[in-house]
Amino acid sequence: MSASGFQYVYGPVPSRRLGRSLGIDLVPFKTCTYDCVYCQLGRTTNKTIKRKEYVAVEEILAELERKLAGEHVPDYIGIAGSGEPTLNSGIGGLVNKIKALTDIPVAVLTNGSLLWMSEVQDALMGADLVLPSLDAGDDPLFQYVNRPHGELSFERMTDGIAAFTRRFSGKVWLEVFLLGGVTGIPAEVEKIAAIVRRIQPARVQLNSVSRPPAEEFALPLSINQMLALKDFFPGQVDIIPEIERDSAKVSAFAQAREVDILALLSRRPCTINDIAKGLGLHQNVVVKTLEHLRGDGKVIEERIGGSLYFRLGQR
Repeated sequence: MSASGFQYVYGPVPSRRLGRSLGIDLVPFKTCTYDCVYCQLGRTTNKTIKRKEYVAVEEILAELERKLAGEHVPDYIGIAGSGEPTLNSGIGGLVNKIKALTDIPVAVLTNGSLLWMSEVQDALMGADLVLPSLDAGDDPLFQYVNRPHGELSFERMTDGIAAFTRRFSGKVWLEVFLLGGVTGIPAEVEKIAAIVRRIQPARVQLNSVSRPPAEEFALPLSINQMLALKDFFPGQVDIIPEIERDSAKVSAFAQAREVDILALLSRRPCTINDIAKGLGLHQNVVVKTLEHLRGDGKVIEERIGGSLYFRLGQR
């Protein structure tokens, strides 16, 4: 249990895609089907496609009820966290129980790798919004960017997202994550767009690296570069903007959290996991807080021995 009293539920936190999102984490840290080069949480430590109840649904619901009793009402309850949430075999039951508990819409953020499984499709039918990802237009770049589990294939993944989208009565917003010099070039975007036309999501959301990635070679695209590629895609296409920090709207709790992180970093450089464990915070909360502190120049990142550390900025 974290110092905040919540182990699986975190936030609400500002989300570039969902507004104010109350997050739910369904798997242990970095338990995922992929090991994406751009992941803001670092390299995957448990790459698997084994579905099981990694976290008990009843424990999550108990935390959620306590969190919802507070005064901050989120725009969405986002099932995401620090790994691939559809690996948790209890996700379908959780979605249905959340819907019985509150009118707040439920969004599931998934990499889409397991949507070819009928049981995973069935489990997500009760959600209001599902946000899968598509980061490449062919298998070689799928292997390069996502570094999937060996039993996953590009064709199975894309067929699964398309099949789920046809079945699902809610909305599907497809994230397309583009990397500078790799997938963020016209020839590769054309391949991705052809698959998007087959999937037919309600919305396409173009994204790129904005936080320190797992690998240094994962390079961002600028907003202007994404604007130049936007017309390749059909339908409604958004370019996910950076959240601009309005200091007047930062809560007292968020300000206190920043003070705690700065105090910790004043003693020694720390990884995201170091900060999360040291202060009893969820990794996603740490990532978003560090993003604000980096924008203000209060912290900087550096790689030491292949790991990403944060330390105080120069004043």
